[in-house]
Amino acid sequence: MTRKILLLCGVLASIAYVATDLLSAIFFGRYHNFTSQAISELMAIRAPSERLADVINVLVFGPLMIAFGVGVWMSPGRPRLMRATAGLIVASALLGLTIPTLFEMNVRGSGGDPRADLLHILVTLALWLVMSTFMGTAAFVRGPLFRWYSFASIAVMLLFGALTGIVGWPMLRGQPTPWMGLLERISIGAHLLWVVVFAVALARAATAHDRSRGLRPAGA
Repeated sequence: MTRKILLLCGVLASIAYVATDLLSAIFFGRYHNFTSQAISELMAIRAPSERLADVINVLVFGPLMIAFGVGVWMSPGRPRLMRATAGLIVASALLGLTIPTLFEMNVRGSGGDPRADLLHILVTLALWLVMSTFMGTAAFVRGPLFRWYSFASIAVMLLFGALTGIVGWPMLRGQPTPWMGLLERISIGAHLLWVVVFAVALARAATAHDRSRGLRPAGA
């Protein structure tokens, strides 16, 4: 039962991340823009949405992803792949916690220290690399269908992530980026959906594994 609750944390983490975007749009509509604004701008230094985004990411999303990683570690499967995937998930969560705390970007056009923006970009790229890697290792945990789904999700995430970077360069000069926000949200959405699918797949596999060993689910 504990393992299933920990796996459920992966689903809740994805919901929490989406909630950051939606709540920022509700409470800070004049600042927030789904199509042209990067999600990182919600956590930017002195952004009106900074406190809300930081609280959700640091106190909710990050801890939930760490718990999810522990759930993956506890799940049945090929031990080396499961542990590698779990370790990378926890590593990505810990690295992600540094973005809204240590490596925040500047509000667009604020004239802040450009080194902050550069460090933010570098850490974000490192985070995406870790996320892509654990999606790749996890692709071999389940069957062929999940493997191809994982590869497709990685491709979507990297493709739209690259497009985000290409159209997002004007942001560093404080200029408009009409489609950057939409492209980034497609990329991140592919990853968040994958986390949900992976969590559900592991939970089902754990139930089948317990039944094969003659263990009754809690409450049965």
